[in-house]
Amino acid sequence: MKNKRLQNQLIEEIDAFLTTQKSLMLSTSNEAGFPHASYAPFAIHDNELLIFISQLAAHTQHLLTTPKAGVLMIEDESLSQDVFARTRLSYQVQVEAVDRDDEFWPQGIALLKDKLGDRIDLLSQLGDFVLFRLTPVDGRFVKGFGRAYEINPGSLVDELTHITK
Repeated sequence: MKNKRLQNQLIEEIDAFLTTQKSLMLSTSNEAGFPHASYAPFAIHDNELLIFISQLAAHTQHLLTTPKAGVLMIEDESLSQDVFARTRLSYQVQVEAVDRDDEFWPQGIALLKDKLGDRIDLLSQLGDFVLFRLTPVDGRFVKGFGRAYEINPGSLVDELTHITK
């Protein structure tokens, strides 16, 4: 983006948006390719989103068999001035399950606990919960009509490109 001041402002807005959200909408696909919409609480680690979800849920099984997903965070309808132009942040992500014996496991659980509270202590004791790392392949931030921006591939928030077509 040529206007560095605008880019820095948008990056700050995206950071703030990510920080205030506690859950994301998740789009997964089953083995037959049918989509499934759900949600999951999340935390952030570097340029990744972390989710911790039960294997009893359909979306967990989908992620284990098809490690790609879509993610959406969207402004609350009650806060939006125009329901057609709600602020939103979306990513296409690669998904990786983290084994409980992986050296990242305790760090990931600690990040989730810091953001989401003590319930993570109980959930981490349940054997059916899986920690996933969601790494962006591409992303998009939309602030309203004519104000859509591509996010640099591989980043939650980085260099932006204004979408004009």
